[in-house]
Amino acid sequence: MSVETSEGARRRRVRVPVPRPRWIVLTVVLGLFACILLVNGVVQGEFTQDGAAASTNDTDQVPAAALEGGPIIQTDGTTTTTVTVPDNRIVLTFDDGPSPTYTPEILDVLEEYDVPATFFMIGSQISQYPSLVKRVKDAGHEIGIHTFTHPDMSGKGEWRRGVEMQETQFALAGAAGVTSLIFRPPYSSTVEALDDNTWNVMADMGERGYLTVVNNLDSRDWESAATMTDIEDAVRPDDGAGAILLFHDGGGNRSKTATALKTVIPALQKEGYTFTTVAALTGNSTINPAASTRDRAIGTGLVGAIRLAAGVTIGFSYLLLVLGVLTVVRLILMLILGRRHANRYKKNPDPWGGEYTEPVTVIVPAYNEKECIADTLRSLVASTHPIAIVVVDDGSTDGTAEIAEALGHPNVEVVRQTNGGKSSALNNGIAHARTEVVVMMDGDTVFEPDTVRLLVQPFANPEIGAVAGNAKVANRNSMVAIWQHIEYVVGFSIDRRAYDVMRCMATVPGAIGAFRREALRQVDGLSEDTLAEDTDLTVAIIRAGWRVVYEERSRAWTEAPSTMSQLWRQRYRWSYGTMQAMWKHRGALFEKGPGGRFGRRGLLNLALFQTVLPLLSPLIDVFLVYGLFFLDPVRTVGAWALMLAVQMFSTWYAFRLDGESLKPLWRVPLQQFVYRQLMYLVLIQSVLAALGGIRLGWQKLRRTGGLNALIGTPRR
Repeated sequence: MSVETSEGARRRRVRVPVPRPRWIVLTVVLGLFACILLVNGVVQGEFTQDGAAASTNDTDQVPAAALEGGPIIQTDGTTTTTVTVPDNRIVLTFDDGPSPTYTPEILDVLEEYDVPATFFMIGSQISQYPSLVKRVKDAGHEIGIHTFTHPDMSGKGEWRRGVEMQETQFALAGAAGVTSLIFRPPYSSTVEALDDNTWNVMADMGERGYLTVVNNLDSRDWESAATMTDIEDAVRPDDGAGAILLFHDGGGNRSKTATALKTVIPALQKEGYTFTTVAALTGNSTINPAASTRDRAIGTGLVGAIRLAAGVTIGFSYLLLVLGVLTVVRLILMLILGRRHANRYKKNPDPWGGEYTEPVTVIVPAYNEKECIADTLRSLVASTHPIAIVVVDDGSTDGTAEIAEALGHPNVEVVRQTNGGKSSALNNGIAHARTEVVVMMDGDTVFEPDTVRLLVQPFANPEIGAVAGNAKVANRNSMVAIWQHIEYVVGFSIDRRAYDVMRCMATVPGAIGAFRREALRQVDGLSEDTLAEDTDLTVAIIRAGWRVVYEERSRAWTEAPSTMSQLWRQRYRWSYGTMQAMWKHRGALFEKGPGGRFGRRGLLNLALFQTVLPLLSPLIDVFLVYGLFFLDPVRTVGAWALMLAVQMFSTWYAFRLDGESLKPLWRVPLQQFVYRQLMYLVLIQSVLAALGGIRLGWQKLRRTGGLNALIGTPRR
C-alpha cells in the first residue's frame, strides 16, 4: 500500500511545462498575422481570366436538352430544362467583378441608357468592395454567383465547390443583404461549348438549387488585342435573335468595356432590341431574395475579416517598403561615413593635436573569473603604455582575487568588495584610480601590448571625454562564435566609425573603453539604473557636452558565448539594458547641443533600427512565406536574394576596412535562418520583460579560459 501511495504521489508531483505568458503572446500574434495573410492570400489569389479554358469534344454525359437548348439551364441531375432568350431581347451580363475601377464606369453607362444588367460576381471581390455590391443592387441590377476565388470548378471536388458557393453567398449577404439563385461557372462560354466536365459542374449546382446561366455571345473584351470594332461585332446577334451577352467588369484591364457599351447599347436599341433580366425570362419575381439574419451576420463577419486582412497586408507591404528604403539609405550613409573615418589617419597623421603619454589606470571588474583573470593580467602588464591596474573582485566565490594576487605583478592592486554588481565594481575602481584617464575592461578580456597606448591617444584633445576601442572575438572555434565575430566586425568597423563621424556614439563597450575622470565625475560615475551600464554611461557623457570617439587600432580580445543558451542570456541582458538606457535618456530628443544631436541621431537610430525593425522581423519572415505561396515566388526569392546580397556586400566591406580574413563570410547566409531569429526572439523577450517591469541581475556566463592561446588563431 505504501509503495502504491508513494508512486501515486510521484505521479502527482510530475510538473507539466507551461509556456510563459510572453511566449504565448508572441505565438498568438504570429499565428494571428499568419491567419490574416492566409485569408488575404486566398482572397487575392490570381486567376486566369474567363475564356482561357478550352472545351473538349466529350459530350456523352451532357443531356440533349442542354446541348440543343437555351443558355439558362435548370437541372436536378435527372431532368433538364432550358430557357431561350426570345427574339429582339438582350440580357447584358458582366463577369469577374466588382472592380473599383471599371464597375462604376459600367454602372454609369447603364444608368445613362436606363438598361438592366446581371453581374456575376466573385466572392473575394464582393468581400473587398461591399459598397460597390450594394450600389449594383440598389440600382436594380441582378447579382449572380461566380464562385469565391474563380477556380476551374470541373477540377474541384464537391466539398470545394460547396465552400466556393457558400462563402460567396455569405459575402453577398454581408455586403448587400441578399442571396442569389443563379450561377455562372468560371471559364464557361456558350451552350455549344458544353462538354462533360462543364456539365458535371452544372449538374452539381442544379442539385444545390442553382440556375446556371451561360451566354450566347462573348464580347472578347478580355482579349488584349481586341479592338473596339471587334468587341462591337462580337455581340451583334444575327437576324434579330435574342441573346445573353458576356462582358467583364473585373479580372484584368477592362478599360474598353464601358466605351464599347456606349456604342453597343444604342446600336441594339436602334435595331429594335430591348434589354431584360434573367428573372424576367425565367418568371421569377427576383433572383436575389433577402438573406436570413444568420447569413447576414456571418456575411458581415466574413466581409469584415477579409477587409481587415487586405488592409493589414497592404499596410504591412507599404511599411516593408518604407523600412527597406530606410535600411538601404542608412546602409549607404554608414558605408560612406565608415570610409571617411577609415581615412582619418591618412589625411592627418596627428588628428588629436599631439601624443598622450601620461600614465593611465586600467580597471578590471571581476566576478568568478578564475579561468580568465590570469590571461587578462598578463596581457596588461605587457602594455607599452605606463599603466596602473586595479582589479575589483566583486564578491567572487571561485578564488579570482587570490589568483590575481598570487601572480605578483607589482603594478596590480586587488580590491575586494561584497557583491554589488558591475557598476558598483567599476565605481570602486574609479575611486582607487590616481590618473586623469581610466581604462575599463572586462575580466574575460585580454589586450595587445599596444592596445592601451593607442586607446588613450585621443585624450590629447581636451574635447574628448571617452574613447571606444575595437573588441574582437577570440574564440572563433564554433559556428555560434563565428556568427558573433561577423556581427562584431560589422558593428565596430561600420557602425561605430559612422557614429564617431556623426558624434552620436551610443556605447563605449565594456570590454575596451577609456574615460576622462573629469567626465566621469561630472556624470557621477556609473549608474545602477540600467543593465547596460556602458551605454548609460556613454550617453550621459555625451549629454554632458563631451565628445566620444572610436579608435579602431586599439584591439581587445574577448571570449564570446559558445552556446546558444549562453548567447541568449548575454544578449537578453544587453537588449534589456539598452532599452532601459534609451528610456532613461529620452529627454535628449528635445535638448540642444551635443545631447540633442545624440538624441535625434543616436536614440532614433537605436529605436528604429535596433528595436522596431528587429521586432518586425518575425512578421517579415511570415510575409516571406506568404510571398512564396500567394505572390510571385520568383520575385519574392529575388527580393530576398537582393537584400542578402546587400548584406553580404556590407559585411565584406566591413571586413576589408578592419583587415579581417574574408573566410568567415560564407556563414553570413546561414545567419538568416538561425542567428537572426535568435536575436529577434531575444529582443521580443526583452521588450515584454521591460513592459512587465522585470529586473535582471549581473548574469554570469560560463568561461573556458585560455584566451592567450585562442588569440593565436583569430583570423579563421
